[in-house]
Amino acid sequence: MKQQDEYKYFAFISYSSKDMEWGKRVQKKLEGYKMPATLCSEHGWDRKPINPVFFAPTDIQPGGLTEELQERLRASRNLIVICSPHSAQSEWVGREIEFFHQLGRTKQIHFFIVDGLPHSGNPETECFNKVVETLGLPEILGANIHEKIFKWDWLNKERAYVQLVSKLLGVEFDAIWQRHKRLLIQKVIAWTVGVMVVLAALFYMWHSNQPVDVTIRLNETSVHNSQLPPLKDAAVMMTMDNETKTDTVHAVDETAQFTNIPSRFINNKVRVRIDCQDFLLVDTAIVLTKEATIDIQRNPDVYGKIRFRLWNPHTEQAIGNSKLEIEGHEVLSDKDGLVQLTLPLDQQRPVYKVISSVPLETDSIFMPCGEDDVILTK
Repeated sequence: MKQQDEYKYFAFISYSSKDMEWGKRVQKKLEGYKMPATLCSEHGWDRKPINPVFFAPTDIQPGGLTEELQERLRASRNLIVICSPHSAQSEWVGREIEFFHQLGRTKQIHFFIVDGLPHSGNPETECFNKVVETLGLPEILGANIHEKIFKWDWLNKERAYVQLVSKLLGVEFDAIWQRHKRLLIQKVIAWTVGVMVVLAALFYMWHSNQPVDVTIRLNETSVHNSQLPPLKDAAVMMTMDNETKTDTVHAVDETAQFTNIPSRFINNKVRVRIDCQDFLLVDTAIVLTKEATIDIQRNPDVYGKIRFRLWNPHTEQAIGNSKLEIEGHEVLSDKDGLVQLTLPLDQQRPVYKVISSVPLETDSIFMPCGEDDVILTK
């Protein structure tokens, strides 16, 4: 077996796309984790010994594990599986576990449970992929963020991270947990003091300024298209000096409400940011009034930029140079089976019917879509 310094990656993170945020979080935690200086000196480690950690940013393409992913797995000393009911039912997570097992590194497979129950026997709650039982892997516990050791959930999560670190490095859990816990307490104290200082400053500002209420109305200026979903859950953020207030507008005829605004901001410039699905981001400075109106426009790419591949699931090959019709527009797939079409806002729909001379198994493309989306042929 390779020695540690012969591996390009300390670990490879296997995850379901629905657990992507957890995968990113684990990668950041592990790569940034500082070990005690005494242990580093004893083992000849850097202060951050778990580095680098490979995290694939996108789903696996159709056709199984790519040669690139296989090479990444070969170049990784450990495999970390983000466990949840999503990954338990993921074919791709199962393939990555199976491939790593075939490399003879079963003892280097580690499990990090973010949701679900181990060995529950219920597909809706089981967190371990079925390939674990199929391969006959040893009894698995895994680091579990929901293990009720402390009454604070955040502390249980931190404990799970340290459990994973100790298993990856092969050191006693208590050797790093006690130090980690002391640092956490110091951070909490510092955070609490910081919050108290901020609250004191806010109270002073509130006390020294007569508050007013401000409303912001959103005005859609883009071409109206009744086929598209209406505005929903727009986050409206207003920044005054170093303070940001946020409200959510659930429909276009509602207004964002901001209360207790110091009167000194009226008739002065403030920054407003509006973030809403399907609409272009607004980030602008306005002269604040008690009743303000801001124009917003739909993002024409969300439902208008059509991109998918024409794919034959039987031959596992893309179908190139094939004619299709979408919303009355003729389009030709390229040599790689990629279909691209941009429609104006007034012609856009959430779902498009795809017509082709080639028999299709699925004849609808749901928006938004991208190169990872496919239309299957028969």
